[in-house]
Amino acid sequence: MFNPLMNNTMKKRFLTACLLVMATLSMSAQDKPKRWYEDIKFSGYGMLQYQGQDKEGAKTNSFNLRLARFILDGKIGEFDWRAQIQGTNAKGPGEPTVQLVDLYTEWRKYPELKVRVGQFKRAFTFENPTHPITQGWRGYADVINRLSGFGDRAGEKSSGGRDIGVQLAGDLLPDASGRKWLHYQVGVYNGEGINRSDKNNQKDIIGGVWVMPMKGVRIGAFGWHGSHGDMIVGYNDAGAAITGNVPLNRYCLSAEYDKDEYTFRAEYLHSQGWGTGVVGSNIINKSLGDKADGWYVFGIVPLIKSKLHAKARYQTYRVSKEWDSSVNQVECGLNYFFSKNLELHVEYSHVNDRNLAPGNHNYNLLDVEMDFRF
Repeated sequence: MFNPLMNNTMKKRFLTACLLVMATLSMSAQDKPKRWYEDIKFSGYGMLQYQGQDKEGAKTNSFNLRLARFILDGKIGEFDWRAQIQGTNAKGPGEPTVQLVDLYTEWRKYPELKVRVGQFKRAFTFENPTHPITQGWRGYADVINRLSGFGDRAGEKSSGGRDIGVQLAGDLLPDASGRKWLHYQVGVYNGEGINRSDKNNQKDIIGGVWVMPMKGVRIGAFGWHGSHGDMIVGYNDAGAAITGNVPLNRYCLSAEYDKDEYTFRAEYLHSQGWGTGVVGSNIINKSLGDKADGWYVFGIVPLIKSKLHAKARYQTYRVSKEWDSSVNQVECGLNYFFSKNLELHVEYSHVNDRNLAPGNHNYNLLDVEMDFRF
């Protein structure tokens, strides 16, 4: 309250002074720089699984902890950065694996040219960089797993489609609405997967380009030229291993429609280069041949918007690019959303694996997952 003895002039001066002080304090608060930790975001997700199959001689029926990831995202000026740690039972129940999967920084000042440095997803295929939960299935398609650096036929240890290197990417040719028509990305990598230095001082070059003629539509192509070092390619007369480099050449053709909760995607991958056929091995198995290929096509559609989706997928992976080495799967299922951060996935697969003993090519697989984010 004002002193009743104040005259009008004194009251006006007092009010002006108060307003000036308040404005100064407000400007000071706005100009106060952010503390470094205020630009860091912590998030993560978990994937809990039940899976059973009736494969002859290898029947299983088990609850599993499929995957857990913990993520730190941050920003320093014009650079974004990410660090992601993964826990999984990739080696099998009771043998958990904890490892660093992502560690990179990216300069993002211009949408036409972004530069990423560190360990991150390879610039290969549409499916590889898709979030494991958003991807919507019990796992990536076999051909993605075998030819994109997950459990690769080349023998590279499971790397989640990642490698260490440098990537350039950008979006070009905006239309009247500002939507870009063209995307490109090209990277130079060690070629050895995650958390490993180069074994032969030769780098892998991987790139992709796609057009987006209308909203939700992508049509693209990718190429991969590289090699694996320190591979056992044979033995001399004394039985000692002969090591050397094994060339690797791959390409992928891709198409996708993703809009209003409708997702349709198809990809074909082809690989040329000797492989081991065993994840984590460096012993070339020439009986597999030097070529492999595969494809998949799937659709996910909403039955109840934002609540219930139906899905179907067909996929083939040919270990030696021959039909008698093919693994073919027909899959269907439902995804139920309790909320945007909690999902239940149910999936049935009929598998025809022509690499198994005659008469035992076919078996069935059931997968149920509870996935959550935080």
